Amino acid sequence: MKKHALLILVLLFCLPLFSQEQNRPKVGLVLSGGGAKGFAHIGVLKVLEDAGIKIDYIGGTSMGAVIGGLYASGYTASQIDSVLQVTNFDELISDFIPRSSKNFYEKRNDELYALVLPFTKFKVGIPEALSKGMYNFNLISKLTKNVRHIRDFNQLPIPFLCIGTDIETGKAVILNRGNLAQAIIASAAFPSLFSPVEIEGQLLVDGGVTNNYPIEEVRKLGADIIIGVDVQDGLLTRNSLKDATKILVQITNLHSIEKMKENVLKTDIYIKPDIKDYGVISFDKGNEIIKKGEDATFAVYDKIRLLAQSQVPYTKPKMVINKDSLDIKEINISPLDNFTKDYVLGKLRFKPNTKISYKQLERGVNNINATRNFSVINYSLDANNTSDNLNLDLKENQTKSYLKFGLHYDGLFKSGVLVNLTRKKTFFKNDITSIDVILGDNFRYDLNYYIENGYNLSFGVKSAFNQFNRNVAKELSDLEFFEVGVKSINVDYSEFMSQVYFQSLFVQKFLIGGGLEYSYLKINSATLGNSNPIIDKSSYLSAFGYMKYDSFDDKDFPKRGWYFLADAKSYLLSSDYTKYFQPFTIAKADFGVAATLFKNATIKIQSDAGFSFGNQSVPFFNFVLGGYGYKTLNNFRPFYGYDFLSIAGNSYIKSTATVDYEIIKNNHVNFSANFANLGQDIFETIEWISIPKYSGYALGYGLDTAIGPIEIKHSWSPQNSKNYTWFSIGFRF
Repeated sequence: MKKHALLILVLLFCLPLFSQEQNRPKVGLVLSGGGAKGFAHIGVLKVLEDAGIKIDYIGGTSMGAVIGGLYASGYTASQIDSVLQVTNFDELISDFIPRSSKNFYEKRNDELYALVLPFTKFKVGIPEALSKGMYNFNLISKLTKNVRHIRDFNQLPIPFLCIGTDIETGKAVILNRGNLAQAIIASAAFPSLFSPVEIEGQLLVDGGVTNNYPIEEVRKLGADIIIGVDVQDGLLTRNSLKDATKILVQITNLHSIEKMKENVLKTDIYIKPDIKDYGVISFDKGNEIIKKGEDATFAVYDKIRLLAQSQVPYTKPKMVINKDSLDIKEINISPLDNFTKDYVLGKLRFKPNTKISYKQLERGVNNINATRNFSVINYSLDANNTSDNLNLDLKENQTKSYLKFGLHYDGLFKSGVLVNLTRKKTFFKNDITSIDVILGDNFRYDLNYYIENGYNLSFGVKSAFNQFNRNVAKELSDLEFFEVGVKSINVDYSEFMSQVYFQSLFVQKFLIGGGLEYSYLKINSATLGNSNPIIDKSSYLSAFGYMKYDSFDDKDFPKRGWYFLADAKSYLLSSDYTKYFQPFTIAKADFGVAATLFKNATIKIQSDAGFSFGNQSVPFFNFVLGGYGYKTLNNFRPFYGYDFLSIAGNSYIKSTATVDYEIIKNNHVNFSANFANLGQDIFETIEWISIPKYSGYALGYGLDTAIGPIEIKHSWSPQNSKNYTWFSIGFRF
């Protein structure tokens, strides 16, 4: 009896509240686009939540679509704030692909060229955008995983729509169904910054071009009261249009600004944050912009309080994030002309009927993106009972040829401009041809032809020519050919090399390979006076093998990861200009690890060693140490404290430690110390573990730029009376 009485009391109490909820005005929220200025939406939402305002419908454009879509998915304003605080917007804008997602060829390719342009029918093109938007898509897909199976946006916790622009017709497109992440990305695809997004046959860009404030669309959802947040710029004067970003924003806003005047009159509670001092890419000012959104909302708080009084007090619940786990039942891949399903699965690195994390899904998609074989990569997850089906929509890149350019200077090879022509599918579907021509103080070239077969055996052909002229200031007494009583010689070095090789991935991480090499070595020195100036002019045939691993997050300034390289080369035959040749083998190994000490400070420790065995008779295949900033060639190795090509021997062991501190973004100061034992057959005794015979130190500054690192190193050694300052620019080639 008491239970029945209690139930009646509860019903009597709740019925008025239920009636009030049914009869209350429905509130629609309109969020405009404005790039980083859209952070103000978060501040607005925080104040609305504190006031107890329940939002019934949301419509957004561009950044308004991003914030609105997350809020409609169930996030609170504070949760969205937390997400954006840890988002790397530099990586988002640049469409950053982690180095770990690239195979060894792709790593080399991305760490050599400063500029890459499409090249079709002997015409140089330009990319359709700076970014394909995959980083953004991966991020939004992960953030909306709780609602990944919803295809009607009216079924979201808060009904939602966003606006895109059909770039072919110039008309606004309402996006209210389909893949939520894809719709949000399409609405925010700022022209020239992000590539257009194709949805149901329509090619869409930023909705701000046509409708940056979708008030009418939210009204049609059923909203009685409109709260509108306007973060877009007004039209700027010519004096303010000083950069490309502002000009693009002005062009985008031309249509919407005029329409905005009447939209303001239709808005019941209009919120206009004072963010004129911020730009669309002021992502580093996020906290300040959020505060501006709060301030602007408090400015109209009387209206908000009245609205709150007409509602049942409401507290938006925090969204509980589902566990980061996916049970992939099926993988459906769109039909492809030139790539097999096995190729795609090999890049994903997981198969159907596999449990994975979202991180693994993101990593797999990044692996596909890193190949640059696909111009469009979309994916969605459909429910399959308690599992998920992964649907991959891939469109092959129609551009087969590229022109690439690089720039470099160092103290050994001097200045060089790199011009590259790369062509995919030259003879087969999965091949790639690349030729580098280096013009400058020392003409060089590098030709590569490679057939990639994923985890199966891959094949390649390589040809290269390298040369340099170097005045060696220190006596090379370790090299028999220079024991002629001179203190300084000027060396003209040239080498032609051709290889055929095979390689494959071992346990999906290590690259192992081997092959045959033909090389022609010519070395002469006019310093030798009346003596024969030719030191060597011989051809060599050798067999080689190698194993590589590289997980550094950055080649030049790594913060974490490790790498390993081991190789051996047996010189079998020679035309033997010197008449001293006998077969011999050179083996070497290199190991390095990088770790973060504390914020912006990292340490890199590296050890490498090498030795020869057999009857070695070619001194210039010895290990020669000294200098910094150049591309390693044969067995030439950098060493602080000594000039280029200063010390040599047929065996060595060396260790280097570098502490690097990033003082401001992309600006590094570092200190390095290296120690080595080097000489003839040092591993035959305990000489190699004795106190290091050679040591050197360096203070350096490095600037990480689009053309590669720009570095200056000042180096000295206790064993050497001279100090050296080396300067290098650009990726090393």
